[in-house]
Amino acid sequence: MDEHVASTAVTTVATGLRFPEGPVALPGGDVLVVEIHRGTLTRVTPDGTTSVVAELGGGPNGAAVGPDGRVYVANNGGLHAFEVGGFVFAGGIPADYNSGSIQAVDLATGEVRTLYTEADGVALRGPNDLVFDAEGGFYFTDHGKSDGVTGDRGRLFYATPDGRSIRMLAGGMEGPNGIGLSPDGTRLYVSETYTARVWWWDVTAPGEIRGGRSLGGSGGGNFLHTAPTYTNFDSLGVEAGGNVCVASMVTPGISVIDPDGGLVDFVPIDVGDPGITNITWGGPDLRTAYVTASSTGRLLAVDWPRPGLRPHFASAAPR
Repeated sequence: MDEHVASTAVTTVATGLRFPEGPVALPGGDVLVVEIHRGTLTRVTPDGTTSVVAELGGGPNGAAVGPDGRVYVANNGGLHAFEVGGFVFAGGIPADYNSGSIQAVDLATGEVRTLYTEADGVALRGPNDLVFDAEGGFYFTDHGKSDGVTGDRGRLFYATPDGRSIRMLAGGMEGPNGIGLSPDGTRLYVSETYTARVWWWDVTAPGEIRGGRSLGGSGGGNFLHTAPTYTNFDSLGVEAGGNVCVASMVTPGISVIDPDGGLVDFVPIDVGDPGITNITWGGPDLRTAYVTASSTGRLLAVDWPRPGLRPHFASAAPR
């Protein structure tokens, strides 16, 4: 293992959020989050003040800045809020659900444009997270929907921000969730929630992938569960050095996995919340990890020993 960071400092930046996800660190120091149960894109200032940037509806689940400076949102279409042991979770299919979507938000005006609700005539079911490549297109996961008895198989897509091109790249997945690219853009990573597995593909051209192997295993083999005990994988981020950092639920923390599949570290996030769902980095040296503790509605700042990878087009967002 690399340097252990179990005792790293954790600060609560904001509270009172309604299942926050998809943190985006802005150039001026603010952080955006989506709130699944509030249906909003929300700005958080360094002093913890929150304000709604845009009303999105449905269940906004992941976010990223695009080449035009707009914030693109993977919207799952809505999930039930339910409480277990004093913690709020998300799942199921609300009565007013129609489809999932990809949306774009103008930060200056709050204008929301829906870009995609289907691909090749098939509805998007539950878009979860997205990542832009250097060319300006984006990959996104569709986690699917479940009514608690039956459920969709998940899918992986590539689309362009002009709303004109979308296509499925892979299907048959078990709850695809987080998504990220290696620092050189030659690998695409996707975490699966219930298998606690990270898949990777070779990127051969924009929107073109080959293979499909699990880190720490091969093909459809079982992936090494990286947390000390049972966990579910949620969204992920990539460090500048190439490690994949997966937000881990049930056993709350961040699983840090190297590109060969080895466990670098498991960083416990011990704040009394089993729902650690996402991670990104900000600050001048990208050593502040912003982590969502969704089940208690908090945004956290975590001192990180290594710099995170700056997302493509992060500097395109207005302050």
